[in-house]
Amino acid sequence: MNQSLIAEAEACFQQSIRFYNGKPVGTVAATEKVLVEEQLNYNECFIRDFFPCGLAFLMQGKRDIVKNFLEVTLGLQLDWESPIKGEGLFAEVRQALLTQDPQNEEWVRPGQGLMPASFLVVNQQEIKADFGQRAIGRVTPVDSGLWWIFLLKIYEKACDQANVPEEKIAHRPEFQRGMKLLLDLCLAKRFDMTPTMLVPEGAFMIDRRMGVYGHPIEIQALFYIALKVGLELLNPEDIQLLDLENRCHRLIKYIRHHYWLDPGLLRRVYRYQTEEFGETALNKFNIYANTVPGWVLRWLDRKGGYLVGNVGVGWIDFRFFTQGNLLSIISSLTTPKQSQAILTLIEQQWLSLIGEMPMKICYPAVSGRDWEIITGCDPKNVPWSYHNGGNWPVLMWSLAAASVKMGQAEIATHAITIAEKNLMKDEWPEYYDDEDGNIIGRQARLYQTWTISGYLVAQYLLQNPQYLDLISFSASPDD
Repeated sequence: MNQSLIAEAEACFQQSIRFYNGKPVGTVAATEKVLVEEQLNYNECFIRDFFPCGLAFLMQGKRDIVKNFLEVTLGLQLDWESPIKGEGLFAEVRQALLTQDPQNEEWVRPGQGLMPASFLVVNQQEIKADFGQRAIGRVTPVDSGLWWIFLLKIYEKACDQANVPEEKIAHRPEFQRGMKLLLDLCLAKRFDMTPTMLVPEGAFMIDRRMGVYGHPIEIQALFYIALKVGLELLNPEDIQLLDLENRCHRLIKYIRHHYWLDPGLLRRVYRYQTEEFGETALNKFNIYANTVPGWVLRWLDRKGGYLVGNVGVGWIDFRFFTQGNLLSIISSLTTPKQSQAILTLIEQQWLSLIGEMPMKICYPAVSGRDWEIITGCDPKNVPWSYHNGGNWPVLMWSLAAASVKMGQAEIATHAITIAEKNLMKDEWPEYYDDEDGNIIGRQARLYQTWTISGYLVAQYLLQNPQYLDLISFSASPDD
């Protein structure tokens, strides 16, 4: 345990905190000094980036900033006709935003219940939300509300552990309404037959073109978590609970069956018969064997397995997306056997997925003509960089949580030991490049807050495995 590095990380972490009317309300994405000159949005507080920060604060016993963050972001949630005044920072932010509307003449009105991707604190007295109208590529965030409701549940658990029930907030009327609006948006009827959640390209951590449109596994894992949280936190008399329970039950069966890939299933896919029709069809999505890439045939060991990146008509995205697989273990979306197989695969493919800096956001990278078509020739997503096979230290927190949950903390310990060799020396970069993850990302920002918090949460989990109770979900009855 590198105590000096932990102390350095904690000191850097404190510098990222931003205040609104004298109260800590969040953390900026990065504290690199040059950001002020470049006018980049790394000086904003992102909901997805704050999630591991919120975990770190709660593990440090600092609940106030997490509570304030949840109130502020709830106040920013799109709610066109709210009759609820609420209290605290929620009321302050809501009152200040009454005259604001994120749309302009170019865009349709965003859906009610949408959470912002980020917010900017101006002179500690003004908050400006971004729902995608200022973002690169005008990407609307789907995952921010899902991370928000997950953090709300963790905050409630932290209050229970600290025996301070008076600090709990989930059953306040404004939070009940906020959760309902968010889940209504997730459960909206669409031209879709599957229980998964349909999202556009770039709607989550991978927020640029990377061929992740449709039903990416990270969103499905977060969607499952949101459904579980809704079932736990919404008032029992709420009529929405039955819809949540039905969708949750269907989603878990669907993901475990249609997204799961292990050597036995891969051999069946490789020998699929196509043009099957009817309810007894085995190849339900009409997958052609020629679409199975050669790398996956060589990559999957007989004991390993994972959830594929995406499933659609005539198409499986065979890429391994790390965050979705680890969240599936943490939330018990996967069965215990599947969870074990994912960790086995990570161990077997250590050089591919961990390398010199844990860990790859996805594997493998797309290159050549595929890179041109899928990314739109994105110079930031060149092969083995950024979202296209780059290594992201923030993923240490979810790797640690999954490893501790499955009784294999040594996996996380080994990965963190590797990371500690360079993180402080490299000034806590956002991501690393190259197949081995041994080069600081070409456009990576330094002193990236979620790199720091991801490391801290991983260390706190290893020091005190009981912190896992804040994050993980118990096994599903479907097991």
